Amino acid sequence: MRWYNDYNNLSFGGVISIFYSFPSQTERRKFGGSDFLEMQFCKMPKETKLQSIVSIDNVNHWFDDSLYISGDDINAFLEEYGCIFNCGVYNNLEIGTVDPFGINYYKPELIETIITELLEVKPTDFEKLLEWLNTAKKYNGFYILGV
Repeated sequence: MRWYNDYNNLSFGGVISIFYSFPSQTERRKFGGSDFLEMQFCKMPKETKLQSIVSIDNVNHWFDDSLYISGDDINAFLEEYGCIFNCGVYNNLEIGTVDPFGINYYKPELIETIITELLEVKPTDFEKLLEWLNTAKKYNGFYILGV
C-alpha cells in the first residue's frame, strides 16, 4: 500500500489534502500534536460483540497505519464526507453521522457502500481514502475516532 507521508505539502496534485499518514508518531506530533480525527482499522476479531468494539476501554489511538484528519480540516471533512459517513455506530450503540468528539465504528459490510458513494460523489482527496478503505476490507471494519 502506498502511504501519503508528504505531510509538509498541504496539497496533493494541486488539490488540498484532507487525509494524512505519518511514518511515526513523532512526526505526527510535530505536524499537529493530538488535534486529529483518526481513521483506524478495527483489528478486533470478527466475532467480537458490538458493545466491546465501541467501548472506550477497548479503543486505542495513534497507530502508524491510520489516516489522520487535521483539526484544521475537520469542518471541511464533515462538510464533504458527512453524508457518506452517516452510518457510524457510537459508543452508546446509536447510529448517526460522524461525531468529531467520540467513537464512530463502521462495520465491514459498509465498506463497499462507502466506496461506491465515494466514487459517485468524488469529494476532495477521496483517492487516498479509497486506497485505505480497500485495505480496511481485511479487518473488522474501521473507526473514525474523534479528537
